[in-house]
Amino acid sequence: MKPVVLLVDDEDTIRHFLKRTLRDEGYEALTAASGGEALEILKNEIPDLILLDLKLPDINGIEVLQHAKEIIPAVCVIMLTAFGDIETAVSAIKKGAFDFVSKPVNLEQLLLTIEKGLQSQSLNRELLQLRRRVNFDLGGNYIPGESEKMKEIYDVVKTVAKSDTTTVFIQGESGTGKEMIANMIHKYSPRHSKPFLEINCASLPEELLESELFGHEKGAFTDAKSQKAGLLELANKGTLFLDEIGEMSLTIQVKLLRVLERMTFRRVGGTKDIKVSVRIISATNRDLKEAVQNKNFREDLYYRLKVIPIFIPPLRERKEDIYLLVKHFLNHFNKLFNKSFQDIDDEAFTMILEYPWPGNIRELKNMIERIALLENDTMLRPKHIPESIRGMGKQTEGQASVIQRIVTALDRPYPGEGIPYEEILNSLELTLISKAMDESQNNQSRAARLLQLNRDKLRYRLKSFKDESGVADDEIGEN
Repeated sequence: MKPVVLLVDDEDTIRHFLKRTLRDEGYEALTAASGGEALEILKNEIPDLILLDLKLPDINGIEVLQHAKEIIPAVCVIMLTAFGDIETAVSAIKKGAFDFVSKPVNLEQLLLTIEKGLQSQSLNRELLQLRRRVNFDLGGNYIPGESEKMKEIYDVVKTVAKSDTTTVFIQGESGTGKEMIANMIHKYSPRHSKPFLEINCASLPEELLESELFGHEKGAFTDAKSQKAGLLELANKGTLFLDEIGEMSLTIQVKLLRVLERMTFRRVGGTKDIKVSVRIISATNRDLKEAVQNKNFREDLYYRLKVIPIFIPPLRERKEDIYLLVKHFLNHFNKLFNKSFQDIDDEAFTMILEYPWPGNIRELKNMIERIALLENDTMLRPKHIPESIRGMGKQTEGQASVIQRIVTALDRPYPGEGIPYEEILNSLELTLISKAMDESQNNQSRAARLLQLNRDKLRYRLKSFKDESGVADDEIGEN
C-alpha cells in the first residue's frame, strides 16, 4: 500500500509540481491550498505524512500543525519554510513537527527527509484506537464502547480492514450499529478513498432490488428508458454494504453468489460481463442459519458471505457502554441544537441503566435527541426521561425478549415467510399477566385490577395458558 502524503501549500505552482513529483516517487498525494481545507481532509483521511507550508492564507502553519496533531497524534509533519523563517520552523519542531525543509525546495533533500520521516513512524500504528478518538466524523452514528465485547469487535474490525477483499458478515439486533461497523471497516481499509455504497435489501421489491444492484440496459423492462449502472458497478474499487441480506430473494442470491465467486456480473437485460473489484459487507438481524435450514437462504452464499462473522451484542448485554453513549449523544446534540447538557443525574442514569433498550443504540440516540431538542438544562434529569422508559426499568430477560420481538416486527418489513403473529401475541399476553401476578404477589384480584380486566377473564386466560402452553403454575401464579 502506497504511503499517503498530504501536501498543504497555497502556491498553485509548488502544489502541482510537488504533487506530480510525489506520485512519480510512488506516494499517494493529497493536496490542500489552505489550513482549513487541510483540517477538513484530516477528518476523513489518515495520511502517513504531512508536508505543511508555514505561511498559509487563513491559518498559520503552526496552528495547523497543532490541530493536526490533536486529530492524528501519530502523523509525521514536515514544515516547508522560507529561509527567513528558520527560527519559527525550529519552534514547530518543538511543537511536534519531525523536521523542516527550506524553500526553494531541494527535491533530493525533501525526498530524503520524507523517507526518514516515514521510517521514524511505527509502521504498526494502532489505527483502531486512532479512529476511535477521531470518530471518523461519524457524528451521532459513532458507537463508543469500552466493554470487552466492543473492544473485541474493534480488534476484529482493525484486522479485517487490512484485507482488501475479505467478505464480512455482521449480525445483531435492529439498532445495534451494524451500518457503523461496516463504515468503519471501509474507512480503515485501503479502499477508504473509494465509494462506500449501501442498500437495504428489505426495502425494495425483488425486481427493483435487482436493478439497483446490477443496473439495467435500455429496454430491459417497461420503465427502462435508458441504461443504468447498478451499485456493484458504482462501488467498483470500494465497498458495498448489503443491509438485511436475509430478505434477498433466492433469484438474486444466485446472481450475488456469482459476483462473489468471479467478481463479474451482467446488467438486467445485458449480455456483456462487467468485471469489478468490490468488497461485500452484509448484515442481518435474522438467524440466517435457520433461514438456510428452512431453504429460504442459499447455503453456499451463506458461507461465502460469512468469511469473517461479527456479532454485535444488544445494548442490554453491555451496559458498561451506556454512560459513554449518553455522553457522546449529549455532546453531539449539544452542538446540533446549541444546548449545554454537561452530564447525567445519578437517578436518571439508574433509570436509563435499568431499561432493557429493545431498540438498542438507535432507541437511546432518539431519546437523547428528543431531550436535547425539547429541554433546556445543564444536567439530564429524571423529569426529562420519557415515562415509558422511567416505568419500564428492571425488566426480566423474558420481558425484554418479548419487547424486542415486537420492536423487530414493527421496525422492518415482514420477511417473505411472514412473522409468528399468534406466538408473539401469546408471548406478550403471558408476559403482561406474569408481571401483574408477580407485582400482586399472585393475588388474582389485584392482578386483574392492574391489567384492567375482570377477575373471571384473568382466570380464564390463566387456565388457557396452563392448558394450551403447558405453563407451570409457578410461572404465572395460582390462588
